[in-house]
Amino acid sequence: MSSFKCIDALAEFLKSEFPQAQFPEGWAVVPDKCPPNMDGDLTVNCFRFAKALRSAPDKIAEKVDGFFSECADVEKSEQIKAFVNITLTSQAVHRDSVGDVASLLESGKQSEDKQRRVMVEYSAPNTNKPQHLGHVRNNTLGMSLASLLQRVGNDVIHINLVNDRGIHICKSMLAYERMGEDATPDTTGIKGDHLVGDFYVKYNDVLTKEIKDLKEGKPELADKGDDELFLETELGQATQKMLRDWEAGDADVRALWKKMNSWVFTGFGQTYKRMGIEFDHTYLESDTYLLGKDIITEGLERGVFSKRDDGAVIADLGKMGNKVVLRSDGTSVYITQDIGTTIKKYEDYEPDTQIWVVGDEQILHFKMLFEIMKKLGHKWADNLHHLAYGMVNLPSGKMKSREGTVVDADDLFDEMCSLAKIACEERYGGEVTSEEIAKRAEIIGMGALKFMLLKFNPKTTMMFDPQASVKFEGDTGPYVQYACARINSIERKAVERGFDITGDVDWTLLNKAEEKAVSVAAFYYPQVLQTAAEKMDCSVLVEYLLDLAKAFNRFYRECPVLTAESDELKTARMAMCHAVREILTDGLNTLTIQVPEAM
Repeated sequence: MSSFKCIDALAEFLKSEFPQAQFPEGWAVVPDKCPPNMDGDLTVNCFRFAKALRSAPDKIAEKVDGFFSECADVEKSEQIKAFVNITLTSQAVHRDSVGDVASLLESGKQSEDKQRRVMVEYSAPNTNKPQHLGHVRNNTLGMSLASLLQRVGNDVIHINLVNDRGIHICKSMLAYERMGEDATPDTTGIKGDHLVGDFYVKYNDVLTKEIKDLKEGKPELADKGDDELFLETELGQATQKMLRDWEAGDADVRALWKKMNSWVFTGFGQTYKRMGIEFDHTYLESDTYLLGKDIITEGLERGVFSKRDDGAVIADLGKMGNKVVLRSDGTSVYITQDIGTTIKKYEDYEPDTQIWVVGDEQILHFKMLFEIMKKLGHKWADNLHHLAYGMVNLPSGKMKSREGTVVDADDLFDEMCSLAKIACEERYGGEVTSEEIAKRAEIIGMGALKFMLLKFNPKTTMMFDPQASVKFEGDTGPYVQYACARINSIERKAVERGFDITGDVDWTLLNKAEEKAVSVAAFYYPQVLQTAAEKMDCSVLVEYLLDLAKAFNRFYRECPVLTAESDELKTARMAMCHAVREILTDGLNTLTIQVPEAM
């Protein structure tokens, strides 16, 4: 990872001053930004060295202060208890950050010994309805995490597991069979996944009426829940029969299932394309739902599992309790399939790490799954991770699939891009063609959506406000995109005026506080990338990009670029602008967000 030369020199100095110290592998001095209420560019926290150096933090700070006082790259060094604040020379602060932006970007990669083969599973939609806002958060978290892990040097495999079978799929199928009138996406002009989803809603409308009529006809059933009465209805019984027929391989049922699924997969493909998602492999539950039974039988023979008195096979998971892994009638439960699929994924790709991006309601399920994999003796089970995330709501309230009140992903995309288009039209007036506005609006709208969904720690249950997220001001994606577009505009104007933007740079000319603040912020980019990847939290990167964009905008307000007092100063400030744009663009691309050429 890149560092300031004086910081690297300090590390070597401390090693020589404390030869008997026990330095952990990869030990390095990592400075912090100097607090805004103190004088300086960087702060060295000597509490961090006390254990390795086996010395009191304030004593270490005395030596650090003495070292910096003699360092040519340091203008001023000040010890405050166990902390040492330093002010770098203009030459040093810019030379070791924005002065070589290519090296800065490259140093965001982990060392080769830390690079791994990582599998990220995300999305996991059902084929009875289109994807909705919840899927959009899942997709955004999954694709951005995968991109981040790849950015720091890992070999990443994108995996999707689609739930394309079961009672809920049969609900849409039965509704279509009874009410479809041979409608197709082509004859209706309705996107395939939306068409199938419409029949899922129609099914539940009919089911709700049947249950209501049943309760009115039999008052003794009034206190029973809808799920309890499902098989008491004609519709429920017909749906259950369709599922049995599917499992038995009935030709007509299978043909209908394949036809409707093909519509849905075509629709999903369009949704994924708009988000920029490409999976390396898509597993289908219809292919995997029988996996795991043989593994359970073998585990039972080895004593990994045991049988209950009623014949069910269970796993004793200690404080988590007992988990049924095979019913008494020999049929699978959901975790049975997950056990088999997890092993199959490992056999197919041999990843060092597997990550599941799944909502936080499944936390216990994954803890149990991972513990079972360990009990089965798989050494790689220590590297299974569940990235749990909270719900995402809109100001209008929660979503309900059965009632058709979900916010469809495609509709949300259209709304975001429509809002972005309005903002663009207000900003550009008649200066830009409608085709160009539409192109920019797509990039800005989709970027705003992803940025806002990634802005919060995944564990957070969040409120998503489309209108707030697309504003060009504030902590938004368009704010960061606009910083890049502004730098593009500066460079275009400089070229139009005949100015050579590739000239030699004298970094000593950039000595204003706003200029140094930009370079200090830029310096931390590699560290932020690796920290975000280690925490599997893209919000760390989002926060950094906002901070860097704000630092740039403060610099831009206070330090004229195109009207700088001299060509030499103009060249230096142009070089700083270029470096900032490269970092912001790299960061946004890492989050799978595009950057428009102009805004």
